Amino acid sequence: MTHDDMLAPPREVLDYYDRFPEESRLTSGAFQLEFERTKDILTRLLPPAPARVIDVGGAAGTYSAWLAACGYEVHLIDATPRLVAKAREMNASLRKPIAKISEGDARSLAESDTSAAVVMIMGPLYHLTSSGDRVAALREAHRVLASAGTVVVAAISRYASALDGLARKVLDPAFLRIRNQDLIDGQHRNPTNTLNYFTTAYFHRPEDLRVELEQAGFSDVRVLGVEGVAWMFGDFEARWADEALRQDMLNIARALEAEPSIAGVSAHLLGIGRKL
Repeated sequence: MTHDDMLAPPREVLDYYDRFPEESRLTSGAFQLEFERTKDILTRLLPPAPARVIDVGGAAGTYSAWLAACGYEVHLIDATPRLVAKAREMNASLRKPIAKISEGDARSLAESDTSAAVVMIMGPLYHLTSSGDRVAALREAHRVLASAGTVVVAAISRYASALDGLARKVLDPAFLRIRNQDLIDGQHRNPTNTLNYFTTAYFHRPEDLRVELEQAGFSDVRVLGVEGVAWMFGDFEARWADEALRQDMLNIARALEAEPSIAGVSAHLLGIGRKL
């Protein structure tokens, strides 16, 4: 087995992203709340443009394109060939393009030491199912960051499947087995062909993400809940279409984002740390 083979995502993860339209996910349903809230948090965290940002696990470039439009020098890296191709296709039409798009693995980046002001890890931790691999990816981010640089790391909440199934009234025995295992140890496995049940992943408790960031050498670590409770609402689409109700959902999610007692109710977490 070669070094590249050892670093490649599991076959089922690549197969999942070959089938699932990740490139359009953030424009539909409650994922729109995830997108707007993540942009809100990043806007408050990032240094001024044109700082150099490495978007690791940047998929088809949704966040990278937004950051490039804001004037940042963005380098997108993803392990999925189809999504890298989609990012390049999209990038060709941008007025302010992404500076560089490449295939790569979060555990072994081609970027130079201390070369970036920000490293975003916006998906790889989902699919690194061993703590050693997750900490290795975080240590790579630490290596690439310049002094006083910021890391922003996305994770899926340990409780996401349970809350999603409850909201959608899913009683499929196969799903219930997946959900129950998630609650035991965060190890998410989908032996079915049901795309909505996701793929091989690890789901974090907020405190797990904090510990991993600290193990990788980061300081001033914070873990924020992204969506709050509103992603579970059965009438989400109607609320989102109403400007006042949409703003209220965003305001409450921001007000509760740093509250430890409720962070895990969000489907997604953002871990934030600083390199001294």
